[in-house]
Amino acid sequence: MSTLLTSTCAMIPVARPYIGVEEEQGVLDVLRSGWVTQGPRVAEFEEKFAAYIGCEFAVAVSSCTTALQLALLACGVGPGDEVICPSFSFIATANSIAYVGAKPVFADIDLATYNVNPTHVEALISSRTKAILVVHQIGLPADMRAFQYIAAKFGLKLIEDAACAIGAKYEGELIGKPLGDLACFSFHPRKIMTTGEGGMITTRDAHLAERLRRLRQHAMSLSDVVRHSAKQIVTETYDEVGFNFRMTDMQAAVGIAQLGRLDRLLDRRRLLAQRYTKALDQLSWLITPHVPPYCCHNYQSYMVRLVGDAAGKRDEIMQQLLERNISTRRAIMATHRELPYRSAGGDDSLPQTCLTAATGIILPLFYQMADSDHNYVIDSLHEIHI
Repeated sequence: MSTLLTSTCAMIPVARPYIGVEEEQGVLDVLRSGWVTQGPRVAEFEEKFAAYIGCEFAVAVSSCTTALQLALLACGVGPGDEVICPSFSFIATANSIAYVGAKPVFADIDLATYNVNPTHVEALISSRTKAILVVHQIGLPADMRAFQYIAAKFGLKLIEDAACAIGAKYEGELIGKPLGDLACFSFHPRKIMTTGEGGMITTRDAHLAERLRRLRQHAMSLSDVVRHSAKQIVTETYDEVGFNFRMTDMQAAVGIAQLGRLDRLLDRRRLLAQRYTKALDQLSWLITPHVPPYCCHNYQSYMVRLVGDAAGKRDEIMQQLLERNISTRRAIMATHRELPYRSAGGDDSLPQTCLTAATGIILPLFYQMADSDHNYVIDSLHEIHI
């Protein structure tokens, strides 16, 4: 490894979206079309996304958070119900449960994969449990066969928070087919493909898909496209309380272009992740990501966990990297520690969650990351003083 005393390079970010001329042209075409809200481009994006995943139905919405909320509603989750989910996830996972009036019940994670632990999930099931919300954390699929078994055994709904998991595979199949009742994706700029903001729900159930399409648009019985293309007067009805969770055609145009280059984005991320792992496995004070044989990681984020003497020095290590113009982020949050979800004894029942949240560091990883910058991050980590 080369000796790097100081850095004169520009700041290396943790993530950076890749936007090309295809996205720009797509948005321009939509603006010139006169149809900028949910319309024909959203329908096209849904069709192409479903085809890519290999799922029958895809429903575009305004974010993954609203996707999760609608998925829970469509599965009949409501006030008085409990939904088991990991605390080790962005707070939106728990928020979506609270939005429908249900209570999130937090399960611990597996220390090797950082995904929710099936054994702990089963131990938490009560008479009020209505669903399991499984998160494919930072792009690594959870052990879905175990959760399918638990859901079937107790008659529970099974929903996948696949916010980070586009392009990841479980047992050779793309996440999102789905293995539960529904799967929900995010297109936030921190994700591998983006529409700025936006989300997608996939399902194999035609009735669920139809209800989701109504709920996202104020529960309107007829879509805007149907009403505007009708050759005779039609009048819509509103048979339940719905929401304004629509994706715009401008966002969909960006999504269509992003989907067209997704495999290339994934290939580059996986190559960079493999280079990280090979180089960083030489360091005794951190643990690189573990990928079970049944999974194909998409590396939405590359997170290492500090061990030994380094475990208590995370902020110091992050500061040393920042002084070298390398941005990092702390590990995924422990939601149960945030004020809305704080409860007595939470840390005691979630030891692996607390450990990982305190010792994880997310390193820079994005499609257009130059090999020289990647090598610079690796060299800097090798020169960290513990």
